[in-house]
Amino acid sequence: MADLEAMPEDWSNALVVVAHPDDMEYGGSGAIARWTAQGKNIAYLLACRGEAGIDTMEPSVCGPLRVEEQIASCAAVGVSDVEFLDHPDGLIEYGVPLRRDIAAAIRRHRPECVIVSNFRETWPGGSWNQSDHVAVGRAAVDAVRDAGNRWLFQDLGLEPWNGVRYVAAASSPLATHAVDITDSFDASVASLRAHKAYLAALSGDMADPEGFLRGVAEAVGQRFGGVLATSFELLSL
Repeated sequence: MADLEAMPEDWSNALVVVAHPDDMEYGGSGAIARWTAQGKNIAYLLACRGEAGIDTMEPSVCGPLRVEEQIASCAAVGVSDVEFLDHPDGLIEYGVPLRRDIAAAIRRHRPECVIVSNFRETWPGGSWNQSDHVAVGRAAVDAVRDAGNRWLFQDLGLEPWNGVRYVAAASSPLATHAVDITDSFDASVASLRAHKAYLAALSGDMADPEGFLRGVAEAVGQRFGGVLATSFELLSL
């Protein structure tokens, strides 16, 4: 595999757009912690509240709990601006309503960089991705263009925003770039550990934040100078 390039860091404002609580924490939050430590402003937009994510917990209980855990998770990496939409967990559909919601957030936050989780059909290693991730990632990429088109979603009453310079997908099997998270690795572990109820319902490698994240960071680092690193696919729009 070819070596990964360093992610551009010549930007000041970013918007993270993901489907569920915990999506960015499984791989990308080390980069978020690095960037907030540099003084960059980063906000999160989640398409749902993760209400269907724990088999042993009713959605009416699970959703509010996972919202609280996501807010704590974001605080661990220096993010305080966290928004939740109300698309249905597990049944999120790609389409105009989702694009509209994300375009509205882009116009409000006016980011230079939009960060999503992997929306390709598979994860690195070949396991099948989940439909919510695919739908939200694709919609976010399209919403970047939508947000800049003044003739779309005029009813939002928000000025168009053409200032997005980078769109990056964390943990993509088509990764092109990486970020050194050696100094922010502990923060990334803390951010995943904040999802206490979700982790308690898991088993296997993904239930061990430090072990799972270290294994991924070391594997990415083999393509990025031997440091602990997290990967991104930098998209050309």
